[in-house]
Amino acid sequence: MKALKLHDGELFYQMKGSGSSLLLIHAGVADSRMWDAQFDYFAEHFCVVRCDLRGYGRSFLPDGSFAYHEDIRVLIEALELAPIWLMGASFGAQVAVDFTLAYPSQVKGLVLIAPVVSGFKPVKEVEKFNENEEALLEAGRLEDATELNLSMWVDGPYRAHDGVDPVIRKQVGEMQLHAFSHPEPDHVSLNRLNPPAIERLHEIQHPVLIISGALDVTEFVQLSELLAERIPTAKIIVVPGVAHMVSMEVPEKINQLVLEFVKA
Repeated sequence: MKALKLHDGELFYQMKGSGSSLLLIHAGVADSRMWDAQFDYFAEHFCVVRCDLRGYGRSFLPDGSFAYHEDIRVLIEALELAPIWLMGASFGAQVAVDFTLAYPSQVKGLVLIAPVVSGFKPVKEVEKFNENEEALLEAGRLEDATELNLSMWVDGPYRAHDGVDPVIRKQVGEMQLHAFSHPEPDHVSLNRLNPPAIERLHEIQHPVLIISGALDVTEFVQLSELLAERIPTAKIIVVPGVAHMVSMEVPEKINQLVLEFVKA
């Protein structure tokens, strides 16, 4: 991977292929390695880029304020990728949507996989998960916090862990534990999009494909449906038999769906 110099740190990325640009933005339980089954495939059709967001993989958090969607802007401008397709999973979808609302002219279209968006207020299962995760992290129980994430986001609420490919579970576990182990500087803080995306979905006029796993957490399935209703140009596909990490569980299916959508 290469390092892009920022004014307050570095952003690590990888680029391959030629043609129209496609940026892959990873989930909050992962890093750019989650796209191993997509990167080479899409490099045959696009100039594809994947990066480690700060606090994940090789990219470290700054000792100050920053915004994920502004980091993406710097990357896109430095590599001269605009106008670009953005493909984000979960938290990566939030970054993609925030960037699109802030810089609409730089975006061609969006693929949002099991998306969350800024301003979304979790209740019920996600709120309880957040409370449990925070308690484990405060106690320094990183392995237990990682297992909690695997149970929630890889297994999903409707499967036991032995119902999931153990290779995928291991891969996500390694990425999540690595993220939990990242040092957190004393003065790091996050600048958020204001107003948040949940209040501005109607502004998005780009082609949008939303992909949701049928076995995902109920609140996330419902959020995908809400996004499909509020984004005028959105198309939604629900994939049976998979939970939150859709692109890792059924990569061939996702690759084909995305390629057909973008080519169209």
